[in-house]
Amino acid sequence: MISVCSPLQAHLPTALALGSFDGLHAGHRSVIKTISKTNLGIPTVVSFWPHPREVLFGETRLRLDLPSEKAVLLEPLGIKQLVLVPFDLSLASLSAKEFFDQVLIKQLQAKHISIGANFRFGKNREGDPAILSKLGRESNVEVSVGKIIEDDQGRMSSSRIRSALRAGDLKLTNILLGREYSFCGSVVSGKGLGKEIGWPTANLEVDARKLLPGPGVYAAFAKDADTDVFFPAVMNLGLQPTVDPNAHSATEVHFINKKLNLAQKDLVVKPIERIRGQKKFDSLQDLSNQINLDAKQALSILT
Repeated sequence: MISVCSPLQAHLPTALALGSFDGLHAGHRSVIKTISKTNLGIPTVVSFWPHPREVLFGETRLRLDLPSEKAVLLEPLGIKQLVLVPFDLSLASLSAKEFFDQVLIKQLQAKHISIGANFRFGKNREGDPAILSKLGRESNVEVSVGKIIEDDQGRMSSSRIRSALRAGDLKLTNILLGREYSFCGSVVSGKGLGKEIGWPTANLEVDARKLLPGPGVYAAFAKDADTDVFFPAVMNLGLQPTVDPNAHSATEVHFINKKLNLAQKDLVVKPIERIRGQKKFDSLQDLSNQINLDAKQALSILT
């Protein structure tokens, strides 16, 4: 996997693509492709961490791709390193020229910079492609500006992908991503009620910064992160209205017709299709009967 590092740890000089690139959709890949095969510097993707809006406005910005996931996706694109610029109020106070001089030139020794047409940088978002191009000419740095990519529904954007994912529309999510959405979680101890009613589940602890699909029951593929084989599964995301109405939101995975020792394992999960919303049942037996129906429907979807 490519390295994930700070600007001070980066290999220099760089040819860099600058942006959030959350989801790495077709528009992002177009911007990155420009610098992936250059001989002007080490092909590098540069993003901010945390997201600027988290620092400036206190917003929670869940990610389609966490840094470690993004690094895996960037490697086949010819990128050699992912540089995360720590975003804080001090960085936010830099003018566009100061950011260009101090971070892109001094720290990263940029020889080629690629951005999307809607990228903004510097204090109050004053920097735009025209300003970056001017700064590049003055410093003998090549600047490329990628065009906005559209489909028949409009501009390709991370916000469209997030909306589809929150709605549980994995088909549209995957079309927009250009790949299958997935997430990883660590198996943690639960109350054991699933096993008690005949449907043992792996209870997952997922990084709180990762954007998950909307609540519901899903047909999914899942696997031990240390292996290559995915198995059919049924997954519940959200509250547990029948088992414990007061409990926090849960992520539970049941492998269909497969017994695995998952204690202290990490699982990779690929939700495929939302089967139904969540529902409170009158008894645990009713819940068990419904899970049986869910598992059968999931198998019909997955096989």
